[in-house]
Amino acid sequence: QVQLVESGGGLVQAGGSLRLSCATSRNIISVAAMGWYRQAPGKQREMVAVITSDTSANYADSVKGRFTISRDVAKNTVDLQMNSLKPEDTGVYFCNARPFFTSQNYWGQGTQVTVSS
Repeated sequence: QVQLVESGGGLVQAGGSLRLSCATSRNIISVAAMGWYRQAPGKQREMVAVITSDTSANYADSVKGRFTISRDVAKNTVDLQMNSLKPEDTGVYFCNARPFFTSQNYWGQGTQVTVSS
């Protein structure tokens, strides 16, 4: 079993920045696709960014150029740097881990991000 714990959410004004961090209970960073997803009120959960290696990451079109996902294998953490935040970035942000070549899928409990206009 893998536990994921998010931190770093909060309230910020539009144009501001936040950094989210996801800590894993064991070292799976290097053998899993690690991602950040978000869910706004009344909407479905959507992918924000996914990282599969130190040189491979994918982003939702809505966050490209503003958000950066990174990982630290030694610390077992995955971070999401969010800049130029917009009110539409508001939602609960979830950390996700999908170990390669398995059907396993792990979620954190989520952290709230609120961007005021």
